[in-house]
Amino acid sequence: MTSPIHDFAVIGAGIAGASVAAELSKTASVILLEMEPQPGYHTTSRSAAILAPGYGVAPVRALVGASVPFLLHPPADFSRSPLTTGPRPILTISRKDQLEVLDRLHAELSRESNVSRLDASEVHRKAPLLRPGYAAGGLLDPQGHDLDVHALHSGYLTMFTTNGGRLETGARVASLKQTDGVWEIGTSGGSWKAATVVNAAGAWAEQIGRLAGAEVIGLVAKRRTALTIGVPEGLQTDRLPFVVDVQEQFYLKPDAGQLLISPANEDPMPPCDVQPEDLDVAICVDRIERAFDLTISRIASKWAGLRSFVADGCPVIGYSEQSPRFFWLAGQGGNGIQTAPAAARLAASLVLRHDIPADIREQELNIRSLSPARPGIG
Repeated sequence: MTSPIHDFAVIGAGIAGASVAAELSKTASVILLEMEPQPGYHTTSRSAAILAPGYGVAPVRALVGASVPFLLHPPADFSRSPLTTGPRPILTISRKDQLEVLDRLHAELSRESNVSRLDASEVHRKAPLLRPGYAAGGLLDPQGHDLDVHALHSGYLTMFTTNGGRLETGARVASLKQTDGVWEIGTSGGSWKAATVVNAAGAWAEQIGRLAGAEVIGLVAKRRTALTIGVPEGLQTDRLPFVVDVQEQFYLKPDAGQLLISPANEDPMPPCDVQPEDLDVAICVDRIERAFDLTISRIASKWAGLRSFVADGCPVIGYSEQSPRFFWLAGQGGNGIQTAPAAARLAASLVLRHDIPADIREQELNIRSLSPARPGIG
């Protein structure tokens, strides 16, 4: 039996792949290939689940800005539950020796948001768990929210299948070959054909690119560790902010009746089913206890996830210049959840060679800054 030729094959069913497949499936036939038994097993399911509009490099912030309306007010039929709860203000804190870094960040963010500069006493009022005298200043972004990652991911997968898209799990891509303008995709679960391949394979995206003969983008997977611990007795967490060190040496976030903490590590490693390492856990506990009036005697849970970066920290979104009809959607660097709505619409527009949506253009996003052929990332 001859395999049908789909308009698009999207590789990777995490949030990036699921969202772009849903957008493309509105007008085209799409097959979504996932190597794991269920979508979103790796980075998507291990997110810090925060909407932080002031976080990341400028192109990331532009994509987040264009995603915020969808995340706060999704279509009525997209999800049975809200995608966000909050607000959850983002409090970036600085020790005395980090104040110059804080001032530079304030100057950059104040041009595009209503982030406010706080002195030491204001920081400690906002974050009463901080040890007295630890923070010398801070920035407060009131636009943060908690994100329901499962609801967002499930919403896109439901949209995709409702539109007639086909999801294949257990389909690890082993070969990519283009014959007469058609991609032949060999996987552990069968062979498929598509006119265009969209590479949304997360930490494995560079490997997929090599199979396709595409350019090297220098993608590096980096391990990040997170733990949950109990909340001190009597502490009300509803109004507590997400607290992050200005040089991202740690963060703390109220999460489902617990505290989610991380050393915000970025340890390069090969793509794999990453697990937390004892040293990362110990570093996390040390950094959190130094900054906060907490004694961590019990860890409720711990995990690790991979966040994929290229050299300049910007996502890679665009057609390959070396491999025809091969499209990159990679390098989200830990921002894949909060950028998904805009990144998916942008990617779908570029894949289909349509005009970029007006609301994304209004964010003053430089599309060339996302190109896989841009200088300095290969």
